[in-house]
Amino acid sequence: MSADETSTFGEYEDDLKKAEQKVAGEIDPGARAVVVAVCVLVALLSVILPHAGAANGLDVMTMSDTAHAEAIALPSRVFVYLLVIFGIGFSIVALLTRRWVLAWLALCGSAVASVAGMLAIWTRNTVGVADWTVPSGAGIGLLLGWFAVIVLTFHWSRTVWARSNYHLALEAERREKAAEQEAAGLALQRKSGTGGN
Repeated sequence: MSADETSTFGEYEDDLKKAEQKVAGEIDPGARAVVVAVCVLVALLSVILPHAGAANGLDVMTMSDTAHAEAIALPSRVFVYLLVIFGIGFSIVALLTRRWVLAWLALCGSAVASVAGMLAIWTRNTVGVADWTVPSGAGIGLLLGWFAVIVLTFHWSRTVWARSNYHLALEAERREKAAEQEAAGLALQRKSGTGGN
């Protein structure tokens, strides 16, 4: 590589590094974007459908009188909040911005929401110790929301891991180029060292 080529490359090196960092911080969900978008719509629908008896997801979130009448437990409320914040909110923002960090947050929140959903369903089917009245079972909204967040967890995990593999490939390519430049520099040092003797 001549001195002119090296100086020309040096001028663009910062721009190339910035572009590489931007690409490394982005995700490309591909066809998974459609599945995630459909799951977000299903999750939105589940919030307005009944979660337990007459209480829908909005009643559970706000702990309205209807939710109190249905004896909504804490796991149901936690699940609905996690579903809305991570399953719907972060998923939409991650799809629109295609930022890896937001996809990672959507994945983590959806995974926790999956566990909270299971606990919410369990509390709707379990009789309390002090109260022997049988609670109304899990409604279609709760079941649909739980299914949607499980599918979201799966697809976000695949998207985040695919990005990690891409990032590892970029790092390997960067190491190869650095090794080539170091070898070329050592060869020039040896050449100049032997030429001076």
